Amino acid sequence: MGVLEQAAQRQARGQAFALATVVRTVSVTAAKAGAKALIGPDGSIEEGWIGGGCARAAVVKAARQCMADGRSRLVSIAPKDALVELGAAAGEERGGVFYAKNSCPSQGTMDVFVEPVLPSPRLLILGASPVAVALARLAPSMGFVVAVAAASDEHERFEPGVQRLVGVAAPPEAGESAFVVISTQGSGDRAALKSAAAMHARYRAFVGSRRKAETLKRELALEGVPAEALAAIKAPAGLDISAISSEEIALSILAEMIAARRKPERPPAEHAAG
Repeated sequence: MGVLEQAAQRQARGQAFALATVVRTVSVTAAKAGAKALIGPDGSIEEGWIGGGCARAAVVKAARQCMADGRSRLVSIAPKDALVELGAAAGEERGGVFYAKNSCPSQGTMDVFVEPVLPSPRLLILGASPVAVALARLAPSMGFVVAVAAASDEHERFEPGVQRLVGVAAPPEAGESAFVVISTQGSGDRAALKSAAAMHARYRAFVGSRRKAETLKRELALEGVPAEALAAIKAPAGLDISAISSEEIALSILAEMIAARRKPERPPAEHAAG
């Protein structure tokens, strides 16, 4: 099976990977322009070939960074003399190019474009408030796959295509590595907040005042919910854009989610500690 066929299968399964393509070579190099490799999240080359160890370490490092922050990279692997001529140092990033030293006897130069292919980010909304409805409507346009957890008689408020869970106390696995927004606004606040605290989510936020959130967090802490997990839930949700309407508040939350999405994802242990 070729690299592109393997990539298509992984993408269809919603699996993360990086695709590395040699775009330019100078002098003698093991791989030539057009060579491709599929790199898994652990840094293993699962399909294809882009040269020996001289190039592999730099490309794998770039691939893992790409999968962490979602940004493509151009890696230029060159011998020391070529780097000096360019005024660049190994490990330096300049003008969108990451430079690495080629220590192989071939002393060739190779430019490799590394792009991440990531599954669509998931958004779990706890509640069916007007803000929740507006957020569920806006988020798919930014690439989010949306699920809502609300009472069954509130499901009709949401548009088709949204996954529906019954009750605001969603199971912890529903928010695994997801973006979680609590927008209950008085209808199940405590249950939703407690549920979100148990999730290893990438982003957790509460739609409501800071004072209300702190009161609820204190009450839940007295019930045994870990204080550090509660502290990781941001309140109020969203960027401060002086939003007033439900749609404006939803937009401010979506903007904050996008900012969080573009930052490197922290390990699960750090998620739990906030």
